[in-house]
Amino acid sequence: MNNAPNKVLTLTDCIAIIVGLVIGTGIFSFPSIVAGVLGQTEAILFVWVAGGIVSIIGALCYAELATTYPSAGGEYHFLTRAYGPSVGFMFAWARLTVIQSGSIALFAYIFGDYASQLVPLGPYSSALYAALTIVALTLLNLAGIRQTATFQKGMFVATLAGLGILIFAGVFQGPEATAAVAEAPATLSMGSVGTAMLLVLLTFGGWNEAAYISAEVQNPQRNMVRALIIGLAVITALYVAVNFAYLSVLGPAGMASSKAIAADVMRAAFGDVGAVIITFVVLILILDNTHITLFTGARSAYALGQDFPLFQGLAKWDAVRGVPTRGVIFQAIIALLLVAFAAFMRSGVQTVVDFLQPVFWLFFFLTGVSLFVLRTRDPGAVRPFRVPFYPVTPALFCLTGAYMLYNSVSFTGRGALAGVVVLAVGLPVLVLARRSKMK
Repeated sequence: MNNAPNKVLTLTDCIAIIVGLVIGTGIFSFPSIVAGVLGQTEAILFVWVAGGIVSIIGALCYAELATTYPSAGGEYHFLTRAYGPSVGFMFAWARLTVIQSGSIALFAYIFGDYASQLVPLGPYSSALYAALTIVALTLLNLAGIRQTATFQKGMFVATLAGLGILIFAGVFQGPEATAAVAEAPATLSMGSVGTAMLLVLLTFGGWNEAAYISAEVQNPQRNMVRALIIGLAVITALYVAVNFAYLSVLGPAGMASSKAIAADVMRAAFGDVGAVIITFVVLILILDNTHITLFTGARSAYALGQDFPLFQGLAKWDAVRGVPTRGVIFQAIIALLLVAFAAFMRSGVQTVVDFLQPVFWLFFFLTGVSLFVLRTRDPGAVRPFRVPFYPVTPALFCLTGAYMLYNSVSFTGRGALAGVVVLAVGLPVLVLARRSKMK
């Protein structure tokens, strides 16, 4: 069936999806690096609070766009309205072929790495687990949006419970002697704070994916804003609490030197069984990330198929199940191919995703600028929600996006060329797509 999405997602569903999009393995790895860069308790806690504030500012910008122009295409829809179909197509191309499918494959492969520590399946254990995970979650998505939403609520509760155990372990069960460990030797500077914020904002990344569910939300003009703000407030509170737990047990110096910070905290509280518990927590979070990334990615494929006849096969929406069926399947096929590639080139998927970070931040920045463009070009549009303190708030968001783009280019160096190559491949496809649209 070629039908439009139904508005079936509640406020609770949206909050659960946003939390699932954001909270991942970053909170178990980046805090060590942040502590090493900053070295002071107050500064460490400050940047995590600041990261939450910056993310909420960005969410306010997305909330105006999503409530004014609700669409399953999310950012693709905003970019197309602001800059025209060519820019929108290039974004959808990069997202469809590598960015989103690559992220799915990466998350699934990491899930395989952790699962293999518990029950190995042979020399290709990680790849087998990754493939099974993608197939299982694809089937779940194809079953219907109600089943997907129910599963996500369960994952939301499991995520809160897992992080709650970690926070309890750090704050209430950690060794008393570690409460007063020395600060890590580090000198604060604009550069060190900037580096720390880059890592923090990466850990907060993913909330923008909520734009792809705006067409399926009940009362989107109200619930999208509430879900973004409440979801990010919950995430910020959890991130600050987790870092406080790390500091309570290890202190800044211990955090900086730890190779497995969450496992060290859990081991201090519960012994070796604590390390096993945290492994299950990580598995839950990775499974959650994979599921939601697959869920939102298929929506942009559906939107692309609606606008370009060359991809019209993806513009099929099952009205009964509330699923863009072919988009889900197409995305899963690409992700499985990437997993197969990663099985022979162990760092293949990670390399592809890292190399495309500049592309992601480029379009993230352009989405922020699109708010200014659409305010100017479409002044008569009904805007159920307006960004407070305009134009200062979106300007801060755009500056953050530009800063992240600069840092991602600086970090990847020549690797940024991979993103240019992917976009360049999309150019001849764009020509074909436009010709097919003119026929």
